[in-house]
Amino acid sequence: MTRPLRIAMVAGEASGDLLGANLIAALKERLPNAHFMGIGGPKMLAQGLDSWWPQEKLAVMGLVEVLKHIKELSGIRKGLVKRLLTDPPDVFIGIDAPDFNLGLEKQLKAKGVPTVHYVSPSIWAWRPGRIKGIAKAVSHILCLLPFEPALYDAKGIANTYVGHPLADLIPLHVSQSEARFKLDLPPNAPIFALLPGSRTTELNFLADTFIATAKLIAEKLPGAIFLVPLATRETRLQFETALYHAGAQELAFRLLFGHAQDAMAAADTVLVASGTASLECALMKRPMVITYKVARLSAFLWRRMSISPWVGLPNILAHREVVPELLQEKATPENLAEALLTLQQDKDVRAAMVEEFERQHLLLRQNAAERAAGAVLKTLGIVPPPLAAAALATESASHGG
Repeated sequence: MTRPLRIAMVAGEASGDLLGANLIAALKERLPNAHFMGIGGPKMLAQGLDSWWPQEKLAVMGLVEVLKHIKELSGIRKGLVKRLLTDPPDVFIGIDAPDFNLGLEKQLKAKGVPTVHYVSPSIWAWRPGRIKGIAKAVSHILCLLPFEPALYDAKGIANTYVGHPLADLIPLHVSQSEARFKLDLPPNAPIFALLPGSRTTELNFLADTFIATAKLIAEKLPGAIFLVPLATRETRLQFETALYHAGAQELAFRLLFGHAQDAMAAADTVLVASGTASLECALMKRPMVITYKVARLSAFLWRRMSISPWVGLPNILAHREVVPELLQEKATPENLAEALLTLQQDKDVRAAMVEEFERQHLLLRQNAAERAAGAVLKTLGIVPPPLAAAALATESASHGG
């Protein structure tokens, strides 16, 4: 190479920031002089990404909610296309955020820029027709879930199953006692972790419900402690304001700045907003209840387009309801409190959940960042070195030897 490789990346939210950071680290081991630019969060910035816009600009959820920001999002995408085509990168990697990234990738691919999309859109859950657009947008797609490659093989779309990076990062066993000691929590108290989401739009719908749920639990379990990890200063202030308006300041809430995994590890039972956090909780082997709320019109449209009976990744991976899902109108404080209290007390159900979570962890533990980096190198026409022995051992264990 006469110049360092230029790798453009766009990640739209916190989970994508983690994927992007791990991928940059793996690529830098092989391409130490590569330059990374685009849009990312703090973890990607720490790995050296030159971020041209704040990641928060892309972190908008819901079909209807996106419409409110469509002008700004369209402006960012146009700006990215112009900048990237003026001085094209060697490869573009769109990390999740399919509604934003696939349109961007389509324009770049049409101009000869190789495109990799990291995280298959959930075409197995809703809008399966999107695969036609994906074929036009991507040179290669990286799949996190084991049943996804067959969908792309059937359409002749180049793909690689890389597993899920969280399964690599989270130990197979996480000590509850150590987590409680780290957070200065009593060893035998009933502890619930409440994860209402990482975005302000999610807290708009869930903060009040989570607080009301905690109040009901506290009536039945007066010694209960509620851990609430919040991703940003904005979401922390938002939750604190909701606590004040609910008159719940006297409850045993512990608001944490980040530390979501510590909160889950310390908890007996978790209430989690649907999304990557539900998989994270499964990998932590903590029994949970999944919930979510969006605007009514968004919920109506999603239901019309959905082909999966579940929204939570632990249930989708199991092909059955392992974890209770209480969504939209079913996500009342009364229903949530009852589900959490039942789960807190039912040892058999808890044990069955944990057993399934252990199976999923082994299935997803594939050394994802290394595999993803190898697929990117192949897209660049660079033959990657063989998988490290540790990666091969992980693969063997995941497939039963």
